[in-house]
Amino acid sequence: MPAPYSPWQLAGKWLHYYLTAANGRGHGVHSPFVYRFIRELLMDKSTDPAFEKIESLRRQMKNDQTLLTVQDFGAGSAHHNRQQRTIASLAKQAAKSPRLAQLLFRSVRYFQPDNIIELGTSLGISGAYLAAANPSTPVYTLEGAPAVAQQAAANFRQLGLANISVIPGRFDDSLPGVLAKTGAPGLVYIDGNHQYAPTMDYFRFFRDRRQNDTVLIFDDIHWSADMEKAWAAIRNDDAVTCSIDLFFLGYVFFRGENKTPVHFTVRY
Repeated sequence: MPAPYSPWQLAGKWLHYYLTAANGRGHGVHSPFVYRFIRELLMDKSTDPAFEKIESLRRQMKNDQTLLTVQDFGAGSAHHNRQQRTIASLAKQAAKSPRLAQLLFRSVRYFQPDNIIELGTSLGISGAYLAAANPSTPVYTLEGAPAVAQQAAANFRQLGLANISVIPGRFDDSLPGVLAKTGAPGLVYIDGNHQYAPTMDYFRFFRDRRQNDTVLIFDDIHWSADMEKAWAAIRNDDAVTCSIDLFFLGYVFFRGENKTPVHFTVRY
């Protein structure tokens, strides 16, 4: 598996992003769609009672020494490695930060998708934010490790989230069944396999089943050279009419009203 960037490399890339990205308040952005995205979504600092409930659960898990078996499926491989991890270590290392998880929550509120799909449940922090944003929107979250999926499902029950379903198993096996339920994807958050080939496979899967308003959100687009290669290829795909690079997250759109493709890197 390709190695991620070192902390020093990642810090250098983040500094370059920060110095070269478009203004985080929308100044100088000439796309009305992207300007509204910045002003109405990125600049939205509103809170919700769900935030504290989810963060309380996160704090609880950071002290939980229960061991779970984590299966790491290789890209396109039927073989996998198993390792024992504590819930505490997963909560500290794998869960999305409150700031970015709350941006996912606000993204659901902003785009109002008909359905939500998440690739990579882990312990369910990001999935909880996605589900809490609109209790009437069905959320399907896919997790490769059955023990982790079981823990995430317990977390969703503890939070009282009835609109989210955890689907254990390999993504390639699960996705067709999910799309049979949802129809065209609404909002998709892809945080499951940080390698070039599977990332491109997931992109093409959803691209070929998209609707005009489908939103794809890719996690950790600058995590490694492999992910940066995938992000560049996605932005250059003929079907993509708009992309927004927030360094840790990348948003992809297929909206037909954007006649000329536009690609922005925005400070966040």
